[in-house]
Amino acid sequence: MMNKLTLQEPIDKLSVLLIGGFSLLIAGLIMGDKLCGNNCFLRKGPEVEDFSWQNETVDSKDRAFILTFDRPMDKATVEKNLVINPPLPGKVSWAGRRLAYTLETPVPYGQTYQVQLSEATERFRENKQQGQVMEPFVGTFQSRDRALAYIGTQGEEQGRLVFYNITQQHKKILTPSDLVVMNFEFYPQGDRILFSASEKGLGIDGLRQLKLYTVTTGVNNGVEDPNNNSAGKIEEILDNETYQNNQFDLSADGKTIVIQRVNRENPADFDLWIVKKGEKPERLKITGGDFEITPDNQALAVARGEGIGILPLEPEADPLNFLPKFGQLLDFSPTGNSAAMIDFNTDNANLRYTRSLFYVNNQGIQKELLNTQGSIIDCQFTPTGNQLYCLLTELLEGDEYQEQPYFAKFDIKTGEVTPLAKLSDYQDIKISLSPDGLALLFDQVLTSDDPSLEDNLTNNSGQAIVGGKLWLLIPPINNNPNSKADLKELPLVGFRPQWLP
Repeated sequence: MMNKLTLQEPIDKLSVLLIGGFSLLIAGLIMGDKLCGNNCFLRKGPEVEDFSWQNETVDSKDRAFILTFDRPMDKATVEKNLVINPPLPGKVSWAGRRLAYTLETPVPYGQTYQVQLSEATERFRENKQQGQVMEPFVGTFQSRDRALAYIGTQGEEQGRLVFYNITQQHKKILTPSDLVVMNFEFYPQGDRILFSASEKGLGIDGLRQLKLYTVTTGVNNGVEDPNNNSAGKIEEILDNETYQNNQFDLSADGKTIVIQRVNRENPADFDLWIVKKGEKPERLKITGGDFEITPDNQALAVARGEGIGILPLEPEADPLNFLPKFGQLLDFSPTGNSAAMIDFNTDNANLRYTRSLFYVNNQGIQKELLNTQGSIIDCQFTPTGNQLYCLLTELLEGDEYQEQPYFAKFDIKTGEVTPLAKLSDYQDIKISLSPDGLALLFDQVLTSDDPSLEDNLTNNSGQAIVGGKLWLLIPPINNNPNSKADLKELPLVGFRPQWLP
């Protein structure tokens, strides 16, 4: 018995020492916590576990980010101390430990942003107790580059697709010198451009010899890497052997092309075709005038003589809708639930020499925004779909028929019209509203009827293009009646400009 007790003594001593040590440690932690309070090194404050836009490149479709905390937070202290630089107006909402910040307008392109949060505290169930102050947080993200493409008109750029990055002040020619580009559209990610082109030196006959191609831009996730040599790679999409290729449209998801084609042997064989990657071109068996793929990529709006037809993107499908009142579709809103259209007032003798601009939505609303004796050349919705920017003309008084072109902004809700800037001419103007809605890009084409220039670039009317100016119109940001639009000529020579999405 004595031997057994003797053998247990070291274990007993070790147990007593361990119990005593842990007791002292616990007591020390309790006393230390009371003595040093919230600033004690033994206590760790709340943290941001995840920031959904950390090191991301966002575009105009990204409208909210989420901050996830490691514990419940005092909402008032978080909202008070949340700082975004440069500022991005928005609204805060909560779901447990997750904060969602929803932007009022799209992120302006070409900038890097910081999200900073400090001095916010955690939340206790007993509201009287002061929570710990959080660990300071700094997150970063950037928006896509502000960049554009255009068709050059002079020197080595003539007839070629040119990419200009305003953010990085970098320019490069994308297409080879033996092709003359007629029209183009960006793919949604900006990494490629779909374009129609003919061989050089064909002049007006080039309009009947167009092929469809793609070219890479060197843009990756909305940002260009000047050191990347991936730009300028050409791929032929559609030949011109049997059919003449005319106007085309690219779907919002970049997966579908619709193109108007005419049989070279039989001009009466005139149809719209659908082209998808990896599949043979297929007839839609749809005839009509101007057309546009709907933003949901599922249907096609086609001008059909006495109205606008909405048809599925399937061969010989029955129409989904028909709008007999309208003769021209100008633009869809980004969501696709509304559109801007023109009523030529052919059914009203009192309005026969006027045109009306309408806002039409899928709820049956048809709201007239403008009735004019001038022309409605083009309109584009802002990214929020709440406003329209339009290029219009006003009929001037006098013995001669003269029109004064001008830009105007329409507020869809109130119907208010705000004139922005007057122009001297509007021939062949192509407008493009930036994806963040902050700037309008447009051109002024210089043409000539000189027959000696027949091998030059030509417009759709067959006139030789001898030059082009590119302009930037920056509308007033606020509703201050004293603020004016800023009109700038860009140091670029070309036509048909388009913004990088």
